[in-house]
Amino acid sequence: MADPKGFLNHGREVARTRPVEERVKDWNEVYVPGSLLPIISQQASRCMDCGIPFCHNGCPLGNLIPEWNDYAYREDWTAASERLHATNNFPEFTGRLCPAPCESACVLGINQQPVTIKNVEVSIIDKAWEAGGVAPQIPERLSGKTVAVIGSGPSGLAAAQQLTRAGHTVAVYERADRIGGLLRYGIPEFKMEKRHINRRIEQMRAEGTRFRTGVEIGRDISASDLRKRYDAVVLAVGATTARDLPVPGRELKGIYQAMEYLPLANKVQEGDYVTSPISAEGKHVVVIGGGDTGADCVGTAHRQGAASVTQLEIMPRPNEERNPVSQPWPTFPILYKVTSAHEEGGERIYSASTTHFEGDEDGNVQWLHLTEVEFVDGKLTPKPGTERKIPAQLVTLAMGFTGTDRDNGLVEQLGLELDARGNIARDADFQTNVPGVFVAGDAGRGQSLIVWAIAEGRSAARGVDRYLTGASDLPAPIRPTDRALAV
Repeated sequence: MADPKGFLNHGREVARTRPVEERVKDWNEVYVPGSLLPIISQQASRCMDCGIPFCHNGCPLGNLIPEWNDYAYREDWTAASERLHATNNFPEFTGRLCPAPCESACVLGINQQPVTIKNVEVSIIDKAWEAGGVAPQIPERLSGKTVAVIGSGPSGLAAAQQLTRAGHTVAVYERADRIGGLLRYGIPEFKMEKRHINRRIEQMRAEGTRFRTGVEIGRDISASDLRKRYDAVVLAVGATTARDLPVPGRELKGIYQAMEYLPLANKVQEGDYVTSPISAEGKHVVVIGGGDTGADCVGTAHRQGAASVTQLEIMPRPNEERNPVSQPWPTFPILYKVTSAHEEGGERIYSASTTHFEGDEDGNVQWLHLTEVEFVDGKLTPKPGTERKIPAQLVTLAMGFTGTDRDNGLVEQLGLELDARGNIARDADFQTNVPGVFVAGDAGRGQSLIVWAIAEGRSAARGVDRYLTGASDLPAPIRPTDRALAV
């Protein structure tokens, strides 16, 4: 193990963020470059090497956390990187974006602050890239089998890389103009600079994966035609049907889904626009939805120069610490979080429900009317006398997603069956009701975390490999029915 007394001798330290007044003026990642390495060995030493490492259960990838913590403590970065990559194709993504259910399940977290697992992870992979230790893994032989992966988010990329390394010829189809899915256009630059995606794509190209951008299966190429071209197809198309807000005034100009707003800001960073066609500059911004996507909208609005930013959440404000009765260790608790975007300003209003929008004579939204809500007999109910309005010249809806896209015809063209939640149904091998067609990620699971998406891609790849060859040595960290550890 690492230092047997590490957790006794050292407290938890996390990556330092740049000053707010500095970082809101640019789109670079919020953390101070290089601030982790001086402390990361000490932080890794806090890992207890417990007899039953519950962090493995918290992480759907089954990351070998105590092992790479030990290597990081000893500053054996090569061995740490090898252990990290043994279970995770893209640790630089999860190390920056995952909410770390592994830390919620850390045994040390029973009565102390848990190990900074995410920070150790990202330090290892950044050190590996810096040292040139992340090389293409080119297959020794080709199988002669072809696979199409539709979608280039984390699940699609993980499936594609696993299948390419197994010797199959893989082509990834992406309807956007660049590879990366929501990693590219849904995650703001200040949370993850896109250079991290770009170098993984180059690694995958060197391994033999092919990429086709600007092609939407179902519209540009029929799904049935694609199925005839390839020996197998993996659907990693996500759950992109956004939940809407059907209240009076929804039709007013200036009200957008989060995934209409955020991609344009990212396209500015890619050089496609000088300024975003949907900008918060000088406007009173309201973000409806209290999750991570809502926080991304908040941080984006700050950087665009919003006059004010207000985030609404219909649920009550969560506790700041785990409730040992309702959310016992090692479950993943719902806690009050202050993200980097929230540190930068704005107001957060909980237990609030939008009743309607009010516009000006030109049809532009100007006000949002809301009311406080409370639970009555288990249902959220408006509180009489709490109605009020707040200024709203730009509104973003960040209320989650309800299922995979049905508009492009892909589901119908393949004749896919859906489950009760509107997700694409699959069997234990991640195969749909159509032989040779598999599904991975949010399209089959529903809206979930990046770490689950990568685990899905790896597991679906095993199902595809077994379908094509009769057997597979590829790992399958999860089953389609597995869910996060929760109450």
